[in-house]
Amino acid sequence: MNAKKSFTTLSLAFLTGGFMSSVHAETFSFDTDTAGSLPMGWEQGVTGRGAARWAVQPDESAPSKPNVLRQSGVGSFPWVVRQGSSIEDGWVEVKFKALAGEEDQAGGVVWRWKSGGNYYVARANALENNVSLYYTKDATRITLKYVDAPVPPKVWHTLRVEFSGRKIRVALNGKTVIEFEDAHIAGPGAVGMWTKADSVTAFDDFSYGSTRGKR
Repeated sequence: MNAKKSFTTLSLAFLTGGFMSSVHAETFSFDTDTAGSLPMGWEQGVTGRGAARWAVQPDESAPSKPNVLRQSGVGSFPWVVRQGSSIEDGWVEVKFKALAGEEDQAGGVVWRWKSGGNYYVARANALENNVSLYYTKDATRITLKYVDAPVPPKVWHTLRVEFSGRKIRVALNGKTVIEFEDAHIAGPGAVGMWTKADSVTAFDDFSYGSTRGKR
C-alpha cells in the first residue's frame, strides 16, 4: 500500500458467531493534498461565532510525513467534516497535537454530525488536562462527562471514539477514559475533527469506520 496516499480505503466482510459483519474504513494522512488549502472532499465551518481556518501544512513532526491538517482560525467551535461520510455505528480516530492557544488548546472528533449545530463531540484539552464528551443540539454544547487526563501540549496524542447505539467509548492514547450511554443524537451522520476558541491544533492520520451486523 502506498504510504504517501492522502487516504486509504479498507472493506472487510467476515462471519463471527453466527453474525455476518462488514467493516468499511478510511484513513486520511493529507500527504498529497495541496499545502495552504482545505483538502478536497472536506467541509469546514464553526458552531457559534468566528471563523474556521483548516489548511494542510507541512510538519516535520507529523506521524505520517510530510503534512498535517492544522486549524488556526478563531471561533466558538471550529469543525471540519468529511463530505459524504454517513456513520451510525462505528469508530472515529485521529492523532492531534495542541500547538498554541491562550483561551484553549483543544483537539477533538465529531460523529453523527447532522449539521453545524447538531453532533456528538469528544475532545482532549492540553490547558485543562482533561477529556470531555458532549452533544451539541441547536448549536448549544451540553456536557455529558469529563475526566482528568494528562494531555501535554506540543506532543502527539491519539483520540479514538467507538459508538454503537447508545454506547460511547472514548480512549486517549490507547487507554479508555470515558464509557457512557446516551441517546440524544441517533441515526447516521458525518464524521470529522473539532477545536475550540483560539486553539491552534495539528491533526494527522484521521480514520473512521462503520460496522454493522446481520444474522
